[in-house]
Amino acid sequence: MSLAPDAVIYMDNNATTRVAPEVLAAMMPYFSELYGNPSSMHTFGGQVAEAVHTARCQVAALLGADPEEITFTSCGTESDSAAILSALRTYPEKRHVITTRVEHPAVKNLCENLTAITGHKYRVTRLKVDAEGMLDMAEYEEALREDTAIVSVMWANNETGVIYPVEEMARMARQRGILFHTDAVQAVGKIPINLRQLDIDMLALSGHKLHAPKGVGVLYIKRGTLFVPFMTGGHQEHGRRGGTENVASIVGLGKACELAAAKMDEENSRVKAMRDTLEEGLLTAIPKSLLNGHKTSRLPNTANISFEFVEGEAILLHMNQQRICASSGSACTSGSLEPSHVLRAMGVPFTAAHGSIRFSLSVYNSEEEIAFVLEKMPNIIDSLRKMSPFWKG
Repeated sequence: MSLAPDAVIYMDNNATTRVAPEVLAAMMPYFSELYGNPSSMHTFGGQVAEAVHTARCQVAALLGADPEEITFTSCGTESDSAAILSALRTYPEKRHVITTRVEHPAVKNLCENLTAITGHKYRVTRLKVDAEGMLDMAEYEEALREDTAIVSVMWANNETGVIYPVEEMARMARQRGILFHTDAVQAVGKIPINLRQLDIDMLALSGHKLHAPKGVGVLYIKRGTLFVPFMTGGHQEHGRRGGTENVASIVGLGKACELAAAKMDEENSRVKAMRDTLEEGLLTAIPKSLLNGHKTSRLPNTANISFEFVEGEAILLHMNQQRICASSGSACTSGSLEPSHVLRAMGVPFTAAHGSIRFSLSVYNSEEEIAFVLEKMPNIIDSLRKMSPFWKG
């Protein structure tokens, strides 16, 4: 099968994903004939409430959780904030937070604001990573203290795809009576998760990362975990998150989780094979290119590659002219000319960090698209290097 002349090659799925056709179909009735409020007492609202419950069960099934542990939110960022701020309000005598230097801005910026806004009332330990983006577990164990309120460590990095040992980290936190939260926005739907078997107290996910619409997320709260709501108001979500439910998007998220469970094997076989072909082809064909992140402990869809002596923004511009969509890092930090904080934490050389491109695939990508990118990228990098004052050939 050949690509259409005007085909868009979309490889920026860690930024957002297309809404799956099945998800859109499931949502449509809740924009039209099924418009009732799920909190209403009448039957018309009750059938909408039943759809929300079904979605809650679908999300819980993907996570290996119980439906009552699922709270619907607006996005992963809200879920992250709700988890961390709840821990600090629940245990006001504990003023220490542990996180990492490579977190998504949703956690990174919140932790920075904690110390800035409160006059350093709270102390934050940010764990280092090595050149492959991996954590030092000895440093983590040493950081755990009696006054630690919560540990917040992402399950998988949004820029490099590196997977962190959150299962072990959560167990170590539980042994010391410390809450553990993970931003699993990139991990959910790509790797198997069974929260019933883990000591994770709270987990965040976002619908638009797994082929559901934007504007809906989840905060998993393990049964028995004390929780103070971030958004107060009505009794919705068992009193954990006030506000009328975004029913259509919740229904869509439920369907997307059902699809993700069914396509997990494809993520870890066909998508991973395409990622590996792309990665190996680029590293072989383009000199002075390097992989950012651990070779194996990584999401099956993500490849972050640095091309030395060229600017990432220029690469993306030339890729865009070929209708290839990728990213130079997190979509939540786009517009910044500074190198990625993730790559800086990994010690990636300045000449390489500025030229990093993140390719993130999905089940909707094809082998023909991989071949197209491999055909175009060497010429793009070569032409830009010829204009670079730092490139010596």
